[in-house]
Amino acid sequence: MRHTLIALLAAAVLPAPAAAQTLIMGVGAPSTSLDPHFFNAAPNTAVASHIFSRLVERDALVRPYSGLAESWRAVSSTVWEFRLRPGVKWHDGRDFTADDVVFTFSRASNVPNSPGGFGGFLRMIKSVEVADPLTLRITTHAPHPLLPVDLSYIFIVSRHAGQAASTEDYNAGRAAIGTGPYRLRSHMPGSRVEFERNDAYWGPREHWARATWSVIANDSARTAALIAGDVDLIDQVPSSDVDRLRRDARVALHQVQGLRMICLQADFSRDDNVPGVSDHAGQPIAGNPFRDLRVRRALSAAIDREALAERVMEGSAVPSGQWLPPGVYSFNPAVPVPAFDPEAARRLLAEAGFPEGFRLTLHTPNDRYPNDARTAQAIAQMWTRVGIRTEVAALPWASFSGRSSRQEFGMRLSGWGSSTGEASFAAIHIMGTYNREQRRGASNIGRYSNPAMDALVDRATTILDDGEREVVLHEVVRMAMEDVAVIPLFHLVNSWATRRGVTYEARMDETTRAMAARPAL
Repeated sequence: MRHTLIALLAAAVLPAPAAAQTLIMGVGAPSTSLDPHFFNAAPNTAVASHIFSRLVERDALVRPYSGLAESWRAVSSTVWEFRLRPGVKWHDGRDFTADDVVFTFSRASNVPNSPGGFGGFLRMIKSVEVADPLTLRITTHAPHPLLPVDLSYIFIVSRHAGQAASTEDYNAGRAAIGTGPYRLRSHMPGSRVEFERNDAYWGPREHWARATWSVIANDSARTAALIAGDVDLIDQVPSSDVDRLRRDARVALHQVQGLRMICLQADFSRDDNVPGVSDHAGQPIAGNPFRDLRVRRALSAAIDREALAERVMEGSAVPSGQWLPPGVYSFNPAVPVPAFDPEAARRLLAEAGFPEGFRLTLHTPNDRYPNDARTAQAIAQMWTRVGIRTEVAALPWASFSGRSSRQEFGMRLSGWGSSTGEASFAAIHIMGTYNREQRRGASNIGRYSNPAMDALVDRATTILDDGEREVVLHEVVRMAMEDVAVIPLFHLVNSWATRRGVTYEARMDETTRAMAARPAL
């Protein structure tokens, strides 16, 4: 897979003090849970990566490498053998074994009240056999070449700590016992997580004796905290501050092309009475307008993506017409960025029975993605110009995420990253038909459904040859985007800034973690 590095360090940094002790990270979005299987969201994953480990880990360019699994191989087209790393200890000193993996697979598939879990990554597993305490044989329902990639999303938890544990037990720290590079010291939900180095960690010794994950949701406050020296690094660098920080010798800027697509997701779960949708008199509209492809295409055509990327995002985003950026495996070059065409939008609305448009509320987080609320406001203006009178309701992420997962919004601004670096991730988890038994569509909060696309994805994920699989995935992308499963807007450029004396390895998956920070040489 090819990856494009957007930029390197923008300013020279001076050597760090000889004894690096504490790293303070100022982050823009909170983690909603310490349960590593509760919600597949980047902040949650970032926090969990300090405490827990996975069989297969991913580097900054999302390439897999050995984690708790020392090695793996395909025994046959449907059987994989994983050899586990010997001598690994849980934070409480007990031994890690294959039985913990079996327990994890069972637990991660069905966490109560999960707003978007991890079961989809395990959907192809038919059975798991423990050959010995350090050997697993996993049988899949069909050939599944992406199994090691799938397992790079599943944090392994201990049976002895998690057998009777609820999500609240993890949040309270009672069950947050992992094999990761850091131990949990304290947790203030939505505000602060403190870690201390795990000196018995199976991997390289971490540079920081302690690390703090501190939520600073306000963009200006986050930049100010870095300049003042209150934090050592910040993520989600405000686009308005990028040029200024690039010229400031006190800090360094670290950027990489991101995998996250910012998009709009409509509600498909209702036949009528869609939340936030009405006629211009405020009366409910019969039926669900978003189920009409002409309406979805009109909404997309009314958006000027170039203006969003250049003016709202100030150059920190690239317009997109699909969920992968150029240069990544299974990006389809034949699927263009949708043209900005207000006249076509008006025509399509009229053909769909809305010559005068309708009223709409666009829900958005205001502290999750760079310029999220500003982006929503700009889109509202664009839609209003073609007759869809749009109001914006901006909410903190902690409130937005739960309500969105309960299908309380008719239209919402969202962001999803295919951090596997290929197209099947989003096609299964974000746009796949929601089916709890099949573990499909776990993060499909809009409940879009296209059985033909589901079948094509299932076919693609059984093809062992990378080239042949990519051809089928190209067709998956074309089908989903022609049907406007989601309305893509742009891909983010991921940015971090660090104080003088600290460097950071920018990650395509956008997670902020102490392990990626180092004292500058």
